[in-house]
Amino acid sequence: MPNRLETYRVEAYNTAKQSENKMHDDTVARRFGFSGGLVPSVDVFAYMMHVPIARWGRDFLSRGLVEARFIKPVYDGETADVDATEHNGLLTIEVFSRTELCATGTASLPAKAPAVSLSDYVEVPAVAERKPVSPATFEAGKWLGTTPRRWAGQDATDYLADIRETDPIFTREGLGHPGLIQRVMNRVLVDNTILGPWIHVGSRMQLLSAARAGDEITARAKVTANYEKKGHRFVELDALVVANGTTPLAHCQHTAIYQPREQAAA
Repeated sequence: MPNRLETYRVEAYNTAKQSENKMHDDTVARRFGFSGGLVPSVDVFAYMMHVPIARWGRDFLSRGLVEARFIKPVYDGETADVDATEHNGLLTIEVFSRTELCATGTASLPAKAPAVSLSDYVEVPAVAERKPVSPATFEAGKWLGTTPRRWAGQDATDYLADIRETDPIFTREGLGHPGLIQRVMNRVLVDNTILGPWIHVGSRMQLLSAARAGDEITARAKVTANYEKKGHRFVELDALVVANGTTPLAHCQHTAIYQPREQAAA
């Protein structure tokens, strides 16, 4: 029988009000028909991951599989309710805010992490000079890298506070939250081009090793698709996220609208 877990409730926080992506700015987001600046989807994903982390602990951080699709915005200061049901080892997760379904996803705990070879993913640096985005920026088959990112000390503490994560496993064991891996996936886009307002709409992440606070994290990403749908321009990425140049942390698929139709038509 399906087992409904206790709702995890979060007061959402827009961590990106000052970011280059103005979809997180109240004034700009309203021009796109939203009520205000969007809470970053990677942070909503982090809220969702609280449930499988609470369920499986360190095992999930080492080999868990999680995916999410972001349907409607979550707004700063609003309550986000993360509901989950477990059935046959699969968690089905939904996020509700303002009584609307904002995100859906699943999480599971494979018996072991799949083997992944570093050599299958080409390591390239982020571009030396970013230029305005165009369809050619994300040509299918192209390899993209990121500027190394590190969260240690106060930065790691601040991140956990920003995503409202109180599970003691991270500070007790000196671990990095897997939501940081999703932030690095966003950097694949941001580090390689100048974007207008854009939206992360979905991800799949197979964790391969628990990240540690202070790891230097990079992504080795291949563009797998670049297409137009309903006037929006989408990009899909397949990436290996790596710690310290040697340890695979996660195999990720990442989908984003890099040009909303209002921008693409301009």
